Amino acid sequence: MKSLTLIFVMLISTLGPSIVIALVGYASVQGLSRNPSASPKILITMILAFIFAEAIAIISLLAVLNMLR
Repeated sequence: MKSLTLIFVMLISTLGPSIVIALVGYASVQGLSRNPSASPKILITMILAFIFAEAIAIISLLAVLNMLR
């Protein structure tokens, strides 16, 4: 039962940030198609969103690793 719970937590911890990255990528492509001159601002915002999403994934995977012990 413990391993099933850990698998479920790991699934959620990797699925959440990947959905965020997909949505940010989709929104940035839409924003660039509407206003190409705003690409520097969109790029900076997109990179920050990717960094925060990956940080959340790393923290949650470290929490799963801590549960294994």
